Amino acid sequence: MAQFDVEAFVDRQKIGRPQLAVLLVCLLVCFIDGFDIFMVGKIAPAIAEGFGEPVEAMTLLFLCQQIGLAVGAFVVAPLADRFGRRSMLIFACATFGAVTLASVYAQTLFQLSIMRGIAGVFMSAGLPMALAMISEATPRHRRSTFIAIALAGYSTGSAASGAVAAWLIDIYGWQSGFWIGGIVPILCIPLLLFFVPESLKYRTERNPKDPGIARTIQRMDRSVVLAGDEVFVLGEADGTARKAKLLDVFLEGRTWMTSILWAACFLSMANIALLAAWLPSFFQEMAGIPIQRFAIIALIAYGGGVVGTLTIGYLMDRIRATTLIPFYYIGISVALFAMGQVSFEAPIFIGILLFWSFAQTGGQGGLNTLITQVYPPRMRSTALGWSGGAGRIGGVISPIFGGVAIAQNFSLQLTLTCIAVVPLIVAVLVFMLGRNSYARQAVIASVVTQRGTA
Repeated sequence: MAQFDVEAFVDRQKIGRPQLAVLLVCLLVCFIDGFDIFMVGKIAPAIAEGFGEPVEAMTLLFLCQQIGLAVGAFVVAPLADRFGRRSMLIFACATFGAVTLASVYAQTLFQLSIMRGIAGVFMSAGLPMALAMISEATPRHRRSTFIAIALAGYSTGSAASGAVAAWLIDIYGWQSGFWIGGIVPILCIPLLLFFVPESLKYRTERNPKDPGIARTIQRMDRSVVLAGDEVFVLGEADGTARKAKLLDVFLEGRTWMTSILWAACFLSMANIALLAAWLPSFFQEMAGIPIQRFAIIALIAYGGGVVGTLTIGYLMDRIRATTLIPFYYIGISVALFAMGQVSFEAPIFIGILLFWSFAQTGGQGGLNTLITQVYPPRMRSTALGWSGGAGRIGGVISPIFGGVAIAQNFSLQLTLTCIAVVPLIVAVLVFMLGRNSYARQAVIASVVTQRGTA
């Protein structure tokens, strides 16, 4: 029986309707993921007031959401490697959307907190499954760019949640954010059902003789002639069916690579969570800058984040990831140190904030994209989910430092200098990853192919 290389087939496809359909749906998934994760924090006072509770009572809700996000990353995301990306994404969108809509009718803040925790389980699984789907549907020479566009949707969702706080709360109440957060994922379901097929690479590794693979290939490219007895393979694979196992990310020489990636994600997302929670308060408590003034300047930084995400996607289609990503994290460190040294009133401060957002969002986007390069399709969703889970744990722990810094009357310069050390460690970890034999071979092969097909 003849072998048909599905990986080569996907890589030689021109960007057309199938790839754009996957991008659109996954962009919506990433948008609502970013919207919902950051939405509650921005409308927390309105939620507390709506239930007649003090703002500090929201602590339980935040805790439930973080626990749900961590559980989903470790438990739900890996299921996409067993039951399929599209099937699990449909399930996650339906469940998350339904629970979010039901949250509108919560009678107490405790009920809302529990529902938020349940929603978080499925919310956190959306991003890794969407990125896995994009990485397997897109030609290699455009893969990083497409992933970057999807991650820009995540950043846009975060910014859109601020618009809810600014314009909709006063008219429609805190429930307006939950209506949007519930309706958009449900709208993704018919798009997934009718326009997005299951990942060819996933199906090939699960069952190389699946006749449905041939039908999908011929729908994508009518010029392909198939005899009907093909065994579908991925690159050098032998055509043997391989089912995903949870521990695959540690097998076949991947243990050291996975450990480094988890440590890098832990520190990177810990840094993001710490600054998201405390940076405005640092400037208010340590430098006398009102939160409202800082918020206006921070809105400008959103543009830097989008550019950072798109830029690293473009560059990773051309430059080895383990060489490129450390420069972004060194940039984060430099920007944080400069933020503590330069006066808030100085015109250059806006430029520093823009550069910080550019480097931080681009660096984390680069880490996510790197994961899609170094793991094979059968375990890609698990790898993304578990790396994100490690990052979620960092996001739970790191904000403690902010409270300690303020309670101990640290100066702004000392606080930001301490925080600036963290991205330097991430840069070193990613550089070390480039010296790992398994990761190095995967990344070099990725860039060589990209250059050859660009």
